[in-house]
Parts: sequence; structure tokens; C-alpha cells
Amino acid sequence: MRSAKRLLQQCRPLGTQLEEVVGLGGVRTMITDLKAAMAAKIPKEQERLRELRKECGPKALGACTVEQAIGGMRGIPAMLWETSLLDPEEGIRFRGHTIPELEEKLPSAKEGGEPIPEGLLWLLMTGEMPTVDQAKAMPTVDQAKAVTELLRERSKVPDHVFKVLRDLHPNTHPMTQLCQAVLALQVDSKFAADYRAGIHKSKYWEPVFEDSINLIAKLPTIAAAIYRNTYKGGELIEADPKLDWAANLSHMMGGFGRVSSRTLNKIGVDGAANLSHMMGYDDEGCLEMMRLYQTIHADHEGGNVSAHATHLVGSALSDPYLSFTAGMTGLAGPLHGLANQEVLRWLNEVRAEVGDNVTKEQMKEFVWATLKSGKVVPGFGHAVLRKTDPRYTCQAGFAARNMPDYPLYKLVALLYDVVPDILIQTGKVKNPWPNVDAHSGVLLQYYGITEENFYTVLFGVSRALGVLSQG
Repeated sequence: MRSAKRLLQQCRPLGTQLEEVVGLGGVRTMITDLKAAMAAKIPKEQERLRELRKECGPKALGACTVEQAIGGMRGIPAMLWETSLLDPEEGIRFRGHTIPELEEKLPSAKEGGEPIPEGLLWLLMTGEMPTVDQAKAMPTVDQAKAVTELLRERSKVPDHVFKVLRDLHPNTHPMTQLCQAVLALQVDSKFAADYRAGIHKSKYWEPVFEDSINLIAKLPTIAAAIYRNTYKGGELIEADPKLDWAANLSHMMGGFGRVSSRTLNKIGVDGAANLSHMMGYDDEGCLEMMRLYQTIHADHEGGNVSAHATHLVGSALSDPYLSFTAGMTGLAGPLHGLANQEVLRWLNEVRAEVGDNVTKEQMKEFVWATLKSGKVVPGFGHAVLRKTDPRYTCQAGFAARNMPDYPLYKLVALLYDVVPDILIQTGKVKNPWPNVDAHSGVLLQYYGITEENFYTVLFGVSRALGVLSQG
């Protein structure tokens, strides 16, 4: 099945470099407007798909077994998904680029920092790595920063959406709140309005683009409002116009972050509450963590539940708000979006049983006892990957640089040394290596984001970049 997908990709000549345009004074400059970049590519892409159907239409992608059908279509190539491909040896590739390549090539908010998701969004939508226009008088105005400005301009959330969130039952799960808020935005769908007005199908992409960008722009504010309403008393924090998309999510969530216990004791409860309101999760490390988190969770092929559901519902010409909501109801399921929470629960069980100063031998004994009792070690193994998930690796590197003495990080690092060898010895596991969920919850916990039910909302905000880039 993997070779079938590769064959399908080979049938398509990847788009050429974005065309330059002639600006004032005849100076040639690159396109920094995302919609203009899309408009330059769409006609060629539409023609490519017509040729693909003409030349490759009768070709078979592979056989389907009864086991695959019963198992929920696992391993069956059933849709065209171009933004990412999961390589068994190198992990996820975004438009052909591995995670290490993205860390190296995508622009960052600070020199040597984590990539900003805006750069990834440009890559996913256009197929091109965002670059700086050296012909401009201000070369720092690049394509990724242009996306940051685009999202900032569209980030205001209508008052009726906040009212919907406030009126929900206080025990409503954060993911249910996310779905309700996105559905409340649907009243402003450009695609729904244009479809009713009789737009030609060759132009569908334009209002879909508008809806997708509008939704992506508003998700950090919506997610932060859900967080503040559910866990911080309902007082919202305004966005910081100086911050990028992911960093503003961290800022607007608020909370104590990494404030020391000495500081909290000194300022008292009332002072701590006021400090929570003022600071947000504005620690530079937390901002960088959120940029990394939102980048690496953005897309993971089209066969997972949230991606497939979004694409499936969109195929009925449901607008991006309806389609994305369908994906999020899938992401809310325990078998899809709750994996890092299960890892955290298990890590806490380990700490309760053996403490923080556990030796390697003690850890081996605990892992063997876990497996012999019929349980699994969460966070290890993957249906496709046959090596350590590179998303795990980049998170481990971030943790080593930013929280080397944090007990949960040290525990995860020790498990990496212990678990794979034991799983190999059982002879039952094809991939004994850790996946992305083995580490993501640890990073959130370190920066004070301890409300585990909210983690899937953060996942969903990131996943919007990938599923909505499909159109």
C-alpha cells in the first residue's frame, strides 16, 4: 500500500517555483500574499488533476483484504492527500520535507529558535518553502511573516461565539466547546454564501480559502477562551499584536506558568490570581514550546480519523467550518486524540511506584511487570514507523535544552533507554520506538499547562493547518 501511494505521487509533477511578479519601477519581487501565491498555482493544479485522471484513472492502487475492511480501512489508500506522507524510515514528511529539514529551513521568531507554524502553513498550501525576498528594501518582511499578518488581521472572534461558549454547561468537555464554537462561526461562511449564489466550481477554491484562513486565524482566540472559561474563571486575555500565531495562543491562555513557589507564597492568593491574568504563559520557553507543538502536530497523512473525516465531509461540499468540526469530533475520541494523556497517567503511575530516582534496572523490572500483567507501555510503537518518531526526537531535544532537570523529562529519557530493548525481546512488536505522544504531554506539564482534558484542543488547533490546507 505504501508503494501505491508513492506511485500516485510520482504521477504528479510537483509545481514549479512560485512565479515572480513585477512590482513598482520594474523591480521583480516574490509573491508574499498567500492567496496570490495560491492563485498562481491553482490553474496548473486543476489541469494536473485532469491529466492525472486521464492518464492514471484506470490504474489500481492495490488490493483490499477483509481484515483491512474490518479494521477500519487501515492501510487502504482511499484518498488523495498531498500535504504529507508518512515514511516508515524517516517519519512524516511535509510536502517532501522531514521534521529535521523543517527545523532547519522554516523561519523562526528568533534566531536559532523553533519554527513558526505560519511558515509551515505557507509550505502546506503552496508546496514551496517560505523564503525572504532579498529584493525588498526590508528583507525581514518574508512570506511567513506575511501569513502572520494575514492571520492577525482575521483573528477577531464575533461576540456571539463567546456567548455560545459562556452559555454551555460548565462541565462541557473542552473539545465539545471547540466544536460548538467553530459551528457558531459557520454563519459567516464565504463558501456557503457563494455556493448559494451559484459560483462556478472552478472558483470553489477561493471562498474555501477565505473560510479556511478565517477559521485558522480565530482558533487561538477560541482555544484560549475555552481554557480561560473552563480553568481560569472566565476572564479573557487580549492578544499581543507583537506575537505570532502560536505564541499568542500561549499568551492568551494565561495561568501561572513557571512561577516559583516562593513567589506565590510571597504575593498570596489574590496577587497570584492577578499575576495569572497579567502574564499569560509568556515565558519565552513556553512560547517556543507552543510554536514547536503547533508545527509538528499539523498533519499526519489523510488516513487518520480527523484528517479523513474532514476530507470526507468536505467532499459533500460542506464548508470548512462544518468539515473541520467533523474532524474534531473524531479527534476527541480516546483512540485518536487522547494518547498523550494516557502516557502522562502511566508516567505518574511509574513515579508513584518507583519514585523519581529510579535506576535503570528498577525501570526494567517495572516495564516487564507491566507487560506481564497484560498492559501496554503507552507512547511506544506505531502502525507505520519502524524507527523513533522524529517528532519525539525534536521534542526530546527541546526538553534537553530547556528542562534538563525536570523529573518527568528524566523519566521519559530513561524509558527511551529501557523500553525498546524489552519490547524487541517480547517478539510481538514491529516498532518498539517512542512516538510523538511519549513526550508532548511532558512539555506542556513543565510550563504549567496541567489540565489534561485541554490537550486535545491544542492538538486540534494545530491539525487545522494540515486538514484545511487540503481544501
